Order: sequence, then C-alpha cells, then structure tokens
Amino acid sequence: MSSERKKNPEHFQLNPNWAQLQQKLKSSAKPSRHSKNPQSETPNSILGKRKERPNSETDDAKPNPLMPTNDDSSVTDVLAMDCEMVGVGQGNKSALGRVTVVNKWRNVIYDEFVRPVERVVDFRTHISGIRPRDLRKAKDFRVVQKKVAELIKGRILVGHALHNDLKALLLTHPKKDLRDTSEFQPFLKEGRRKALRHLAAEILGVEIQNGEHCPVDDARAAMLLYSKHRKEWERSVKDQLRLKEKQKKRKQRKKPKADINHSLIAS
Repeated sequence: MSSERKKNPEHFQLNPNWAQLQQKLKSSAKPSRHSKNPQSETPNSILGKRKERPNSETDDAKPNPLMPTNDDSSVTDVLAMDCEMVGVGQGNKSALGRVTVVNKWRNVIYDEFVRPVERVVDFRTHISGIRPRDLRKAKDFRVVQKKVAELIKGRILVGHALHNDLKALLLTHPKKDLRDTSEFQPFLKEGRRKALRHLAAEILGVEIQNGEHCPVDDARAAMLLYSKHRKEWERSVKDQLRLKEKQKKRKQRKKPKADINHSLIAS
C-alpha cells in the first residue's frame, strides 16, 4: 500500500479549492495588527454609553453654588436684598414690584410681590419677570416697606446697587452697614462697576439674569460674593471708619485755634 502511494503521489494531492479554503481559515484566525479593541466597537457596551453622554448631562449634575447651605431661615446679622421694578407714570418712572430678602445662609426669609401706589403701565416682564397676575393679590407697598424696614434695621445689608433698591422702598440705611457688590474695590475693573451677572460668572462660576431676572438668585449671588470676601471686606470697612474718625479729630483740634485767633482780632 505504501509503495502505491510513493509511486502515485499526485493521486493524493489536495484539491485546489480546499487548499484555498484552508488558507482563508488560517488568515481569519490570526488577529489583525490594525484591528481595534472589540469592546470599543460594541455599541451596546456600558463604557461606550458613558463616553457618549452629552456634556449637558454632566453640567446638570453640577451643584448650584447659589443654593442654601442649610435649611435655617432665621433672621441673621447679615441680610441680602434684591428688588425688581415696574414702570409707572409715563412708563419711564420705576416703582417697586417685588422684593426678596435672604439670610446669610441664602435662605429666603421674605419674598413678596408689591402693588405700587401708582398704576402700573409697564410690567417690564422681559427683565423683571413680573406679570399682571402676580400683582392681583400683591401686598400694599406700605405693608412691604414696613416689613423690610423692620428686617434690615441694625443689620448689615448686602446687595448690588443698593441705592436703587432703597430708593424704590423709600428707605435709608446707615452707610457703615451697607455692603454693595457694585462698589467693593476688588470687584471693580479699572475703577468701573461690573454688572452682577458678570461678577457671578467670573467669581462664582454661575450664570444668572439670562433673560428674566430672579430676585432670589440675585440676592443669593450678592450674599455669596460677600461671604467669600467677608474678612477682607470687613477689614476695609474698619480701616475706612478709622480714617474718618482720625479726620474728624483733626478738624476738632483745628477749631479751638481758629476761635482763639478770632477772639484776639476782636479784642
């Protein structure tokens, strides 16, 4: 039998088609050098889904720095206030339409829509966020004014361009107790005041006032700006008070000399 195989070796040669098939099988079994990780090619893989998540989902997961740090809604030694205005008279005159006060923990302790004394002719909704329905059951201006006056009395008041808010409320507040984020020296750019939304974006990394304003967010932003710079801010206030006190004493020392000279001339 073996002699027959030797004599006729061509009788046992592989079929050419079979040889090609074996060659294909061998080549497909070898991993390709340029092939990618099979896990990355699988669309249903969990890791693949995580990588493909849009940026908006990760942004939504970030905590809002303006949110209160606790649920304490007590009246603290420092309060922040923000007001929204409506148009009265010819529409170019501003009147109080809403006022919000938050404590140092940024919890809202007072938030009321206000019915102005004069008739509202422009709700300025695109900025104020106030609509006609909001003022239908709003509180009378005098009631709100009295409540706000009671809240801020003897306390440090924080806000942005506070003179506008106090003017709308027809109230005054001791200058030594005002902490205005539009006037704090480190917040100024080349001596110019910055808008609250710019300060919030640059210092706090949060966007506010995109469209209609929210007095709650604005008051919270002002309070957080103050809280982050409180030590530096209070130190500068004390330095200013000391300087004013020195200047006052110098003036008092000069007065007696002037009186003596006057009496000598008279004699």
